[in-house]
Amino acid sequence: MMSSYEKISVVIPVYNEKATLREIIEKVRSADVAGLEKEIVLVDDYSTDGSRDMLREIEASEPTDLRFGYHEANRGKGAALRTGFAIASGDLIIIQDADLEYNPEEYPKLLEPLLSDEADVVYGSRFLKGAQSEAWHTFGNRFLTAVSNLFTGLKLTDMETCYKLMPASVVKNIPLRSDRFGFEPEITAKLARRRMRIVERPITYSRRGYDEGKKINWKDGAAAIYHIIRYRIAD
Repeated sequence: MMSSYEKISVVIPVYNEKATLREIIEKVRSADVAGLEKEIVLVDDYSTDGSRDMLREIEASEPTDLRFGYHEANRGKGAALRTGFAIASGDLIIIQDADLEYNPEEYPKLLEPLLSDEADVVYGSRFLKGAQSEAWHTFGNRFLTAVSNLFTGLKLTDMETCYKLMPASVVKNIPLRSDRFGFEPEITAKLARRRMRIVERPITYSRRGYDEGKKINWKDGAAAIYHIIRYRIAD
């Protein structure tokens, strides 16, 4: 089946990522997207480490492939993604973290099942190749995925993955409310309720530590369980 998609928007929420910001922009710029036009949407969630000034500097250079959003208060990853989705002009949207844990070179394998109409949505799984992180981190993610599967009826291996690729027409028509990391179980539950065909593809993962700026913690894990239950019945 010939794909009707022409453009992909890579949405990147940014919060205190000055150390990796320029590098991830260049990696995304150079990534193969199967011949599609590409735009990069960067949303600063009120960074305090200089990321915001860096983005303003980049924006002032008038890059044609970048679009920008700025929050006037720190609101969380989910809120930054909602802003990014609203700004995005592509037919497809993929989420990319601003750190270097996920590799944009893997976009083609994520695009393939969607462009060939084997899927409505594609998740990049960190666990289809086996554990790529510490045992406690792997256990936590797999536990949350198992709980999510129980409530959604899906058979995912990595609900919490950053890499989620879907048509803009899908994500822009789903009411999203979670401001922090509750976005992951919320979007998954709402995609499942709409009977989207979600396919996973294996990806590599290079986890950073908290001393390198990692932000998600055990409180977000506990909140994820609440969101899994909440969005099983709420839209």
